[in-house]
Amino acid sequence: MNVQKIKLRFGIIGSSIQLSRAIDIAIQVSNTDLSVLITGESGTGKETFPKIIHNLSARKHNSYIAVNCGAIPEGTIDSELFGHEKGAFTGAHEQRKGYFEVANKGTIFLDEVAELPTSTQVRLLRVLESGEFMKVGSSKVQKTNVRVIAATNVNVIKAIHENKFREDLYYRLNTVPIHIPTLRDRASDIYLLFRKFAQDFAEKYRMPSIKLDEEAIHILSKYRWPGNIRQLKNVTEQISVIEQNRFITADKIKTYLPVYDGERLPILYNTVDNKTFSSEREILYKILFDMKKDMNELKKIVGELMNRDSDNIDIQDKTKHYIQRLSKIDDNFEPSSIKAYDIPQNEETNIQDTQEIIEESLSLEVKEIELIKKALEKHNSKRKLAASELGISERTLYRKIKEYDIK
Repeated sequence: MNVQKIKLRFGIIGSSIQLSRAIDIAIQVSNTDLSVLITGESGTGKETFPKIIHNLSARKHNSYIAVNCGAIPEGTIDSELFGHEKGAFTGAHEQRKGYFEVANKGTIFLDEVAELPTSTQVRLLRVLESGEFMKVGSSKVQKTNVRVIAATNVNVIKAIHENKFREDLYYRLNTVPIHIPTLRDRASDIYLLFRKFAQDFAEKYRMPSIKLDEEAIHILSKYRWPGNIRQLKNVTEQISVIEQNRFITADKIKTYLPVYDGERLPILYNTVDNKTFSSEREILYKILFDMKKDMNELKKIVGELMNRDSDNIDIQDKTKHYIQRLSKIDDNFEPSSIKAYDIPQNEETNIQDTQEIIEESLSLEVKEIELIKKALEKHNSKRKLAASELGISERTLYRKIKEYDIK
């Protein structure tokens, strides 16, 4: 069967060379039992290719099971895939067959395979290498004859370097790689897909199909489509349902296209760890050191003013320079708050030496002792909790308590 017939049979739209190449590989590999790894961004239509491979293979009359590995909780994924014995865990009231047992002599599609826990990856590797598995809570080895096709939208090589995915499993799954191109790499196919979706929704909602003007078609084709075909379909449905005027202009279609800047990546949840606290503490120490340095410089300038050792104009320039530096550190800093600058040039004035007070309030040792005492007091002298609060190790906290003789 050629590529064009496959497109018609599975409703694939597009004339992209990359897309045709991916379909051709799927056709060629279908008559084998080789493992296939399908890669591509989310929304590119990766789920269609396992169906092509299965329906063109000798296994087409047997089971085809698609499993979304990212949607199954980690605690139950082994039971779902490999089954469990009665009493294997709390709630296991009866024996259960897993997907690999049910799909025997058929095909199993593991979508989002990179989301599998490491322990499950080990079990999967054994199935791929020997066709053997054990149910959860059983010591009996069972055999299965299953064709495995996997898919992922993450960078597997990066996941391997981060110890999130087993390298041996990757090479076992990646016997035949198939990469699905993004929608932005198939710019000529975008309008074709839009027309198909518009016609489908017109029939579904029993209304006239929407049309685009030339400029709107240009905007549609140039847009980056980070959500790929899934996003294009959603946008087409929104316009079909919401717009009363069935002829869509460029200005109108822009309102349905979110503005994206830079690389489109999944949003990551950043947790606060000890490194974060350490970094903040270093920044605070630097600010304190800078303030102490600037205040000492100001004291020297005031001393020069008192002793009249240099030209008044030069002293004023230096004073202005350090006022500007302090202003950058503290937005609420007012030059008038430093009385030294209000000194009459021809009058004797007594100025208090505040260096000792400043040094005492900015002493890192004193501040550190205060923080340690407060943390220990807050957690009832429990060093482990206090160390966690301070963002340091328990061993470091013990050393500092001994060093500062904190009771």
